[in-house]
Amino acid sequence: MANVLGIGAHFDDLELGCGGSLARHVRDGDTVTMLVVSHSGYANPQGTVVRDQDVALQEGEAAAQLIGADLLTFNDKTLGLQFDEVLTARLLAVIEQRAIDTVYTHWIHDIHRDHQNVGKATLMAARHVPRLLMYRSNAYSGGEPFRGTHFTDVSETWSIKTKAIEAHASEIARVGRSWLDNVEHQAALDGQTIGVAHAECFEVVRYAT
Repeated sequence: MANVLGIGAHFDDLELGCGGSLARHVRDGDTVTMLVVSHSGYANPQGTVVRDQDVALQEGEAAAQLIGADLLTFNDKTLGLQFDEVLTARLLAVIEQRAIDTVYTHWIHDIHRDHQNVGKATLMAARHVPRLLMYRSNAYSGGEPFRGTHFTDVSETWSIKTKAIEAHASEIARVGRSWLDNVEHQAALDGQTIGVAHAECFEVVRYAT
């Protein structure tokens, strides 16, 4: 059995990017930890709260429970996450303490700075982990192509992924149901690639078997 760690910058990133795969790991008997680096609350430039950090935590806890994963958070400031030795060392401590052998993290070319920095810090912290995969949690893309070559059939855990995303009710209220429509569309396209209803696609850093 595997010891799996999913790392996200914010509450909802993991559910969007690899929630079906994490739920499949749980179904298969693996031990799954979801680590969220930021508290995920933030305000707009005028100071109006866009996302309340206490609500974000409550929604994240509900989503992790649906997936069946243990939830950790570093509670760092949203939109201020850094690719530095401090974050790298904290990620490494979790990897070592939990004997992690499989890591999912942000694609390092994501144009969201928090996502990109968490992804880079993970690559450094998880440099000795035998299986390391990068996911996308955004519908938009930057200048670098996503080189997804690893597909996971999440058809049987798709309903869990959907419910886990829906647990972030405050975000859905803000962005609308198109959020879910985009995820559904991408998963259906990835599923067609391997001949299943729904799949999640990852860029592989390492995948030792």
